Amino acid sequence: MSESLKQQFLLDPQVAFLNHGSFGACPRPVFEAYQRWQLELERQPVEFLGRRFTELMRQAREPLAAYLHTAADNLVYVPNATVGLNIAARSLRLQPGDEVLSTNHEYGALDRTWRFLCDRWGAVYKNQPIPVPLPTEADFVEALWAGVTPRTRVIFLSHLTSPTALIFPVQAVCRRARAEGLLTIVDGAHTVGQLPLALDELGADVYASNNHKWLCAPKGSAFLYVRPEIQPVIEPLVVSWGWQSLAPGPSRFVDEQEWSGTRDIAAYLATPAAIEFMARHHWDEVRAACHALAVATWQNLLALTGLPALSDASGFAQLFVVPLPPCDWATLKTRLYDEFKVEAPVFQWEDHYLIRVSVPGYVTRADTDRLVTALKILLPQVQKVVE
Repeated sequence: MSESLKQQFLLDPQVAFLNHGSFGACPRPVFEAYQRWQLELERQPVEFLGRRFTELMRQAREPLAAYLHTAADNLVYVPNATVGLNIAARSLRLQPGDEVLSTNHEYGALDRTWRFLCDRWGAVYKNQPIPVPLPTEADFVEALWAGVTPRTRVIFLSHLTSPTALIFPVQAVCRRARAEGLLTIVDGAHTVGQLPLALDELGADVYASNNHKWLCAPKGSAFLYVRPEIQPVIEPLVVSWGWQSLAPGPSRFVDEQEWSGTRDIAAYLATPAAIEFMARHHWDEVRAACHALAVATWQNLLALTGLPALSDASGFAQLFVVPLPPCDWATLKTRLYDEFKVEAPVFQWEDHYLIRVSVPGYVTRADTDRLVTALKILLPQVQKVVE
């Protein structure tokens, strides 16, 4: 299955591309749909943007909303998850002393977003430690709630974390937060296409994800979902003609967020083609096969390093991390690519040295075996002496 899917992608065949999690990769049929939309825009820009924009965007939102099990008016397209989460965060206008509670596993750009805004507001951004190995769902919620105080207003956390690749029990967190009157904002950058997702059932007040990662849409396609009861709170990041629209659509949220001026919307319009591509290739089966390959590779790497895992095999999907011994991680990352043509992120998270491995549908066992072989050779050469 992986070999046949590999032919559908535009990636350099010489590279074992194990970093799908950073920016994704777009299959050829979806990329061709993207280019067709760009060409159509250039043939008649006024017709395309001036007369057809609203209907085209509705037609692009509806298949995505159906895939996510919500209504089309509950989400808007945005360039990436960070933009979507900035829209939500900047709308809150927290008061001095208010607190935003998060974890120590969050994506660095969003940590910076919250610190920036809380500094402006005089609010407090807290990263509650979540221990590894990943605790049970109930223990996770209790560990997170140890950081809740009477001043907590927002809980922000990842659904599937960037540095540790762990799946957090978001539904349980959202359920408890709703019962206690706390707003939940979820960074789902890695989830769509990798995990089954039913947004209305999940219960988050705000959820953002990248379609250009595991859904394999073109770069620049992501979405922001906001629960209907919370939509009046969300302000446009860019004020344009949708604000106080003279021809309002069925959703003020969509009106205000969707039109921000002239831009190329081809990545959004091609996203339904990505959903169709996955359906055509039986993506549930692809995901299962990828998880099996991820588990086998994870086990081989753990055997190589002899270090404890951050979770069991149920704690990750197609993206996983493996702890490495103390090492010159920057050199290791460079040499993996320069000498073995293995593209994989190597980094330090807190006191852990980690390598993160993506196993999308086009990755083969030969790709992951190349990584294992490379690490067998390189790790002894880059390890640090621990006194």
